[in-house]
Amino acid sequence: MEANDVAVAWLSRKRVVKAVAGLERTGVVSLDEDRLAWLALALTPGLGPKRILEGVTQLEFPSLLFGLGLTEIEGLKFPAPAAQFIFEGKARAAAEAEWARASESEVDIVTFRCAAYPERLRQIYDPPPVLWVRGQAQLLARASIAIVGTRHPSPYGTGMAEMLGRDLAARGLLVVSGMARGIDTAAHKGALMAGKPTVAVWGTGADVIYPKENKRLAEEILAGGGAIVSELPLGTFPAPQNFPRRNRILSGLSVGVLVVEASENSGTRVTARCAAEQGRDVFAVPGNVTNKHSWTPNTLIKQGARLTATWEDIWEELPSDVKLELEEAARASGERTDESNSGSGASDSAEPALSAREGIVLEALRKDAALQMDEILDRVEMQLTSSEVFTALFELEMAGRIRSLPGKNYVRRF
Repeated sequence: MEANDVAVAWLSRKRVVKAVAGLERTGVVSLDEDRLAWLALALTPGLGPKRILEGVTQLEFPSLLFGLGLTEIEGLKFPAPAAQFIFEGKARAAAEAEWARASESEVDIVTFRCAAYPERLRQIYDPPPVLWVRGQAQLLARASIAIVGTRHPSPYGTGMAEMLGRDLAARGLLVVSGMARGIDTAAHKGALMAGKPTVAVWGTGADVIYPKENKRLAEEILAGGGAIVSELPLGTFPAPQNFPRRNRILSGLSVGVLVVEASENSGTRVTARCAAEQGRDVFAVPGNVTNKHSWTPNTLIKQGARLTATWEDIWEELPSDVKLELEEAARASGERTDESNSGSGASDSAEPALSAREGIVLEALRKDAALQMDEILDRVEMQLTSSEVFTALFELEMAGRIRSLPGKNYVRRF
């Protein structure tokens, strides 16, 4: 490119900047144009989060992108095919179409410079330029804890994830997870049991429920004032490469990551590694050394993760500014955040007394392993008839004291 051409391009760009700045002051240029530019970049093939963020920092307003020439776009260090895609207007067209779909689906487009974009996520190495959010986007600014683990947990793992999700949510921490089968699902359900919102970060589009059997859980999360978050365009179906990248968002949103059961090669290790790289605290629930799903949490504990048995173990490690934030929020809502909090769903809340037969059956059950119906009958055959056992199991399940599993298996709740 000749020196004169460079000078002309530079002057042209300066004139555009001044013109847009003047329009911005008069209110003619809306913030939606800037958000549309972020969206256009996120939908441009060949551009990753880091490259997009570095490119936008060279523009006074992201919306200036739409007025740049091909050479100027390439000057943002974008690959030639990506620059051509933007210059030909294809990026803007894709963004406008996606914007319309998001509006129809009641999905918010939250870009890196939006006020609703979570500050903690901004601080990671490669924050997503755009978040697609269903539900309450303002939740993302709250102090949160990510609870993650295997998709095939033991009854012990499920119970611990549910209990900790419930107790931490009851004390003001926002529970964040990936809504996968197993530990993620249990963590979300625990928060909902406490009557608190929870956030699910998906590795699919915000309109593509995965796994499908969690459709009801997704509805409960939204109905409970929570949110569903994704960095992927609407309509994106499950792909293996999307989930490890999703994990950096789980840890990036949170002040810490809690691991509950995960095998040696589990994707949960990716989340724990992301947390360590991002300077987040790592917590782990110890497990039975003979259980393969105890490998990751037990190894993390050996490497310095905080051993976690109750919500207090996490609370004690929270930074002072996070504790202050939670206490101020609790005072504003008239709640308590410490051990005296016996609010909705906390494990120390008062429970109704059991009948004699319920007490006998509950005593026979375990928290760390499920018992099959025949085993339960064998344990209490000298005290109760089979019909009394069936009745007690039904009453205990209705009271939320036990869980029934496939195959007529039962386990005590934590």
